[in-house]
Amino acid sequence: MNDNTNVTRKPDTAASDMALLPPVDVIEDAGGITLYADLPGVPKDKLNLLVEGDTLTIEGEVSLEAPEGMESSHAEVSLPRYRRMFTLSKELDANKVSAEFNQGALKLRIPKADHAQPRRIEIAVM
Repeated sequence: MNDNTNVTRKPDTAASDMALLPPVDVIEDAGGITLYADLPGVPKDKLNLLVEGDTLTIEGEVSLEAPEGMESSHAEVSLPRYRRMFTLSKELDANKVSAEFNQGALKLRIPKADHAQPRRIEIAVM
């Protein structure tokens, strides 16, 4: 764990439910937001993305196995999972979230809802 790694715990949970907060970059443009999260050591089948109401949850279970016949003498990652939660704006369309995951790097795209998109108003000549 380095100085930039944070730990989170769900309220009223045991220490075994503690999780690392993955570093995240959020970039907004006219069409919505793009979220980049670093989840090293998490395989795709151990990554869980959930949108419930206006909350986006990213959870991943770290799977760092030592090669057969070897034993780890030191580990920087002391907690077995990542967890990060975000409250989504009503301007975003949570039904159209798309995700890409490649070698521990997650990219989420959440577009703006139709009602939040800029639109041009035609002017009638009378």
